[in-house]
Amino acid sequence: MIKTLIVDDEPLALDILESYIEKLPDLTMIGKCDNAIEANDYIQKGEVDLVFLDINMPQMTGLELIKSLSNPPKIVITTAYAEHAVEGFELNATDYLMKPIAFDRFLKAVNKVKERMETNGKGEASGDDFFFVKADKKLVKIKFSEILYIEGLKDYVIIKKEEGRVIALQTMKSLQAKLPANLFQRIHRSYIVNIGRINAVVGNSIELTESGKAKHIPIGKNYKDEVLRIVESNKL
Repeated sequence: MIKTLIVDDEPLALDILESYIEKLPDLTMIGKCDNAIEANDYIQKGEVDLVFLDINMPQMTGLELIKSLSNPPKIVITTAYAEHAVEGFELNATDYLMKPIAFDRFLKAVNKVKERMETNGKGEASGDDFFFVKADKKLVKIKFSEILYIEGLKDYVIIKKEEGRVIALQTMKSLQAKLPANLFQRIHRSYIVNIGRINAVVGNSIELTESGKAKHIPIGKNYKDEVLRIVESNKL
């Protein structure tokens, strides 16, 4: 059973989503809120699997709520404003529903949530082998297999690929949430590496090959135990 929360400051929108949830036996509604602050209280209790979240609300917007969560549940954004779609997906929202929301479109979003939950249980971030980031005023497709490593610079990330690199306005934390945990490992506050690209662990650094040459990336003190765990479990 997927424990579901509705967050919207429009009573009609709350009623419509509640009626849709009642039609699906896999969903159970644990609450509905007209503001993001009350929703945060529900989420912090760890009782929520899925949130249908409006964006434009008083005091705190839906996007601000997502940004404040360290371990958010699955999020489906519901709004009348299409211009927020890119930022919603950058924050790893599962889907984006435009109001008025038809039941068939609602059902499609729920099925997508189920698929992600199933693949998460198998240790994967999603069923896709790629993701999108915003760079150069467009959404750029990045395949997981192309990535060598990712370097964080304040609010930017540099995604180093086999050929070239992509610079995106995004935090390391939000980008890491898009990466399959079985394929990528954070080894430093400023670095995430593709596990399959690691050639060796040399002292306090990871060695991989970049442009035909050995590239050494430092292992942060707080991440060394996890790197050693990967080595010991024969993942390299």
